[in-house]
Amino acid sequence: QNINEYVAALIALKQKMIDGDHLLTEYQQKCTDILYFQEISALRCQVEQMLQKILPLEKCQEELGSLKAELEEKKV
Repeated sequence: QNINEYVAALIALKQKMIDGDHLLTEYQQKCTDILYFQEISALRCQVEQMLQKILPLEKCQEELGSLKAELEEKKV
């Protein structure tokens, strides 16, 4: 009977180890997901900042195009 109890205890311990491994894997995946979403958020912020810098430059480019057209018109 002692051997049966010992085997049962080993089986229970093995199951707890497997369950612990599953929990650890889930936790690691969640951590990875959180880091991934943080990186995406940081990249979105960078894109927004770049867009804010680009918009004034596009307006300047339009103004330069208009001025260039006016100068060409005056030349002719």
